[in-house]
Amino acid sequence: MWRSIRLLVDIDNSKKTTSMAAATQPHVMVLPFPAQGHVIPLMELSHRLAEQGFKIDFVNTEFNHNRVLKALEEKGTIPCGIRMLSIPDGLGPADDHTDIGKLVQVLPAAMLSPLENMIRSKKIKWVIVDVSMSWALELATTMGVRIALFSTYSAAIFALRMNLPTLIEDGILDETGNVKKHEMVQLMPPIDAAEIPWVSLGSTQERRRFNIQNVFKTNRLMALAEMIICNTFREIESEALELLSNALPVGPLLAPASGPTGHFLPEDMTCLTWLDTQAHRSVIYVAFGSSTIFDVAQFHELANGLAVSDQPFMWVVRPNFTNGIQEDWFNEYKDRIKGKGLVISWAPQQRVLSHPSIACFMSHCGWNSTMEGVLHGVPFLCWPYFSDQFSNQSYICNVWKTGIKLCRDKQGIVTQEEIKNKAAQLLKDEEIKERALTLKTTARASIREGGSSHQNFSELVNLLREQ
Repeated sequence: MWRSIRLLVDIDNSKKTTSMAAATQPHVMVLPFPAQGHVIPLMELSHRLAEQGFKIDFVNTEFNHNRVLKALEEKGTIPCGIRMLSIPDGLGPADDHTDIGKLVQVLPAAMLSPLENMIRSKKIKWVIVDVSMSWALELATTMGVRIALFSTYSAAIFALRMNLPTLIEDGILDETGNVKKHEMVQLMPPIDAAEIPWVSLGSTQERRRFNIQNVFKTNRLMALAEMIICNTFREIESEALELLSNALPVGPLLAPASGPTGHFLPEDMTCLTWLDTQAHRSVIYVAFGSSTIFDVAQFHELANGLAVSDQPFMWVVRPNFTNGIQEDWFNEYKDRIKGKGLVISWAPQQRVLSHPSIACFMSHCGWNSTMEGVLHGVPFLCWPYFSDQFSNQSYICNVWKTGIKLCRDKQGIVTQEEIKNKAAQLLKDEEIKERALTLKTTARASIREGGSSHQNFSELVNLLREQ
């Protein structure tokens, strides 16, 4: 198994580092769950730690490791100060390496032994573990390694998972993940019982049962971690954070100016030039993350809704966003919307959201996208797909009031009329725009020197230096 671990890149930020300094350099291993929305924030955190003089071993699965390096090659950058490592994920060449449910089941058996060898050989003292990789907590503990848990979700979702046993006791769910009472769960933010992440993620009863049992196991293992690092900030999630005694909010995390961003696809930087030609606060930015999949009917409605809207738009259509679309039709569509719309395969999202031409963000409401939209003061058109995205939509629409919800019709479709009308409604709502800008000010204050997240990050750095 040890032979399958590959070290492809090992570049130190400073070639002038002496052997004595290298020996005392604090060393941390980072272990993300192998999905785009998990790798990106942990890579952002890794960059910040590397800037503080830490040596980072970033462990991806082989499949994602190769994707990250390929994206870096096309972007013309290389990792700096971060060592990129890889371990097999236990899936075969014909398997879907993006199937979250399958990965949750196979990763522990596939990665346990190689990870143990890696930790031992590199004399790791601290490991930052994605909460979705909680099986690694037992391994780290038995090896005497100190643990920081990292949450890729909101503090609210973390608090919700801790309250899952209570929801079952109250008869809202059963132990197999089936919804017994269709009602709003009155945490912050409120969420419909059917939209609880571990329920909505389960496409079958077997998977829902596995998800619920996995949450219970993870909840028990959390006591092994010394802290929970959260990509959020205290001012925006104060009520949820009060429920997590050892939470350390350090967000919103920023994309690095250079080096690896953790993206699996190369970012199309030419879109920034196109944005430069657009009017101030005029462009609808449309992006649904790395996991959303639309069927042909919904894809057509979205395409036509953007085309008939009154605003220019930039739409991210990644390679596996939909199946069954005729290439000739899509090429004709892109020709038809030239001058008004731009279609790209992947975007440098934080740079796009910070551009002065962006008016709003049509989003799946993944937590990374939510934090990035908040950080840049952009109002949302909310279109959640699964998991925690419904809770994030509730934050945006019901609590912060910085966006509006796109609604499905009786056939479950968000129609082109709904898209056009809601976009027009949002862009005329000055109160929503003002609240979004106020939230931006608060978010930026939290990460500046003296801010709540800045202070928490300093606390994290000091703790991780205890080698």
